Amino acid sequence: MCLGIAMKIVELVGEDEAVAELNSVRRKISIRLLPELKVGDYVIVHAGFAIQKVDEDEALEQIALYQEMTNMIRDENEDLV
Repeated sequence: MCLGIAMKIVELVGEDEAVAELNSVRRKISIRLLPELKVGDYVIVHAGFAIQKVDEDEALEQIALYQEMTNMIRDENEDLV
């Protein structure tokens, strides 16, 4: 299964790279597949590549669901300790 994560573009680096952020974590990503991106855009990132531009509402919904999922996993693992 592949998992793409919604992230916000916070900086453009050269012609085909950008810095994307999720929960204050920043990663350099390739925007080679979507060269029209600009700072403030939300994208789905998979394997270090922006693969799809998404609107802000959709991105924020996906980020909230991802956070809910990670919280559930963390809570389940706390029971094992």
